[in-house]
Amino acid sequence: MSIKYSRAALLALSALALSLSACGGKKMKGDTSYIARDVNTLYGLAKERLDKRDYEMAAKLFDEVERQHPYSVWSRRAQLMSSFAYYMAQKYPESVSSAQRFLTIHPGNKDAPYASYLVAMSYYQQIEDSTRDQKITQQSADAFNELIRRYPQSRYAADARLKLDLINDHLAGKEMEVGRFYQRSGRWLAAATRFRTVVDKYQTTSHTPEALERLVETYFNLGMPDEAKKAAAVLGRNYPGSKWYERSYQLIQRNAPKG
Repeated sequence: MSIKYSRAALLALSALALSLSACGGKKMKGDTSYIARDVNTLYGLAKERLDKRDYEMAAKLFDEVERQHPYSVWSRRAQLMSSFAYYMAQKYPESVSSAQRFLTIHPGNKDAPYASYLVAMSYYQQIEDSTRDQKITQQSADAFNELIRRYPQSRYAADARLKLDLINDHLAGKEMEVGRFYQRSGRWLAAATRFRTVVDKYQTTSHTPEALERLVETYFNLGMPDEAKKAAAVLGRNYPGSKWYERSYQLIQRNAPKG
């Protein structure tokens, strides 16, 4: 999946950059090995690397701020900036780890919604195509749902809802992929279970009309004509002009009792 930053993420980036500009410390050059530094110098070096878009190095330096000065006022900010820098460096597991640590220690902080958003977005950027294992997709959905539940009025909740729509469509696509495989293999009950999941759990996605039509097919093959007709009726009521309804209608006609 290519990285696409939402408007909310870009706004957050601008806000954080302005905040950093107001509090940046002394700039300096140096190597990456551990050298004890005062907190202002270390934070300033991390900011310098961030400004130069050397995100991974910036993240490591923000980690050093927290490690060397855990009780300073900069430690909390460094945790969040570490997560942000890792995210920009596409080091998503590290971004999740930093953001979750921030949320564990500072759950009531004003930046907690943004930390929660970074967790969800870090999972989201790792989503693969629908033929792959969907564990990371589910983790992204869970993280966005948690963000909406805990911070429903935050600036990130609206974007989280949009991302959830895309994720649900992705998960429904996985169910359809598996259902079609079972259908081709003649495993009608297993196929019906998958298509039923799409209809019941992901009914607002683009896959629902096809799932209903394939339920008509599988129910006829299972010897359940009444269930097939019910699925066709739901399809006709909600998607009357779709090609999937036309196919289901033809199936109903072919399987009608000969009189």
